[in-house]
Amino acid sequence: MKRVPIYRDEFHLAKIKNYKQMNLLIIGQSVVDRISYKGSEELKPGGIFYSTIALRYLAEQDDEIFLCTSMCRKDEYLFKDIYKMVNTKYVQFVDDIPTVKLTVYDDKERDETYSNITQNLILPMNELNKFDGIFINMVTGFDINLKQMEEVRKEFNGLIYIDVHTFSRGVSDDMRRNFRRIPGFDKWAKNIDILQVNEEEIQTISDEKNEIDIVREMFSYGIKILIVTKADHGARAYFIEGNEINSVFISAVKVKVLNKVGCGDVFGAVFFYNYIRKTDIIDSLMAANLAAGVSTTYSLITEFKVFKKDVLQRFS
Repeated sequence: MKRVPIYRDEFHLAKIKNYKQMNLLIIGQSVVDRISYKGSEELKPGGIFYSTIALRYLAEQDDEIFLCTSMCRKDEYLFKDIYKMVNTKYVQFVDDIPTVKLTVYDDKERDETYSNITQNLILPMNELNKFDGIFINMVTGFDINLKQMEEVRKEFNGLIYIDVHTFSRGVSDDMRRNFRRIPGFDKWAKNIDILQVNEEEIQTISDEKNEIDIVREMFSYGIKILIVTKADHGARAYFIEGNEINSVFISAVKVKVLNKVGCGDVFGAVFFYNYIRKTDIIDSLMAANLAAGVSTTYSLITEFKVFKKDVLQRFS
């Protein structure tokens, strides 16, 4: 495993020697979130939005972020201030995008109920190798299908990062999204370099129950890094060093939490960017953990304008 020196005071998010401009592709559905928390309800942009905003404000200005998502005219106003900051060549307009009612709790996993689920996204298969990395967030679980995943791997030689997200949840008759065993996940795993799950989601990708046994199985399919986010406790990254499975754990930062929605999406985008830039697992995990913590202190989308500064300075 290639590793560069770790400067913990800076997390060298923008201090990379021999800087090279990058082209990055992020894939995932845009959704409208109806967030219900402690009796109040709020309408916000969601889905791939949080990965997009984190990546755009974190990345160097010369880096070009390409977004592959769906959008509808009536909800475009929620997203346009951020999406206009990235390349929208691969944005597809549809009649409606999903609306998700998120009931958020302090002490357990949130409830999700969908009012609409869109079809698989159309991917730019013939242009994939112009990108330095591909980040896929399975926002609805139907963002791409297995055939598309296999074709992406066949056509693309670079790093593929996938956040399992709502792929871990089935769809009931009343459109509730409950955790289920993902059918045939071994076929997906054979096409992934870095996999992100939380403690609930990891139980949906294998018949094994013990975390390390699941990790061992995933590595047998070819996954290089498996990240398990652990809510208020932090995050652990598993990787192979030599012939052995190794891991590193980073505790969550202590912050006053105002909003948990999008925290995992921010984490994934920051790890993805930092790892492609430096191929350092520990440093990328530290940066992602800090960034996720910072994002929970924002109650307004506009606060992300100082996101990079906050990640670099708030906990120095």
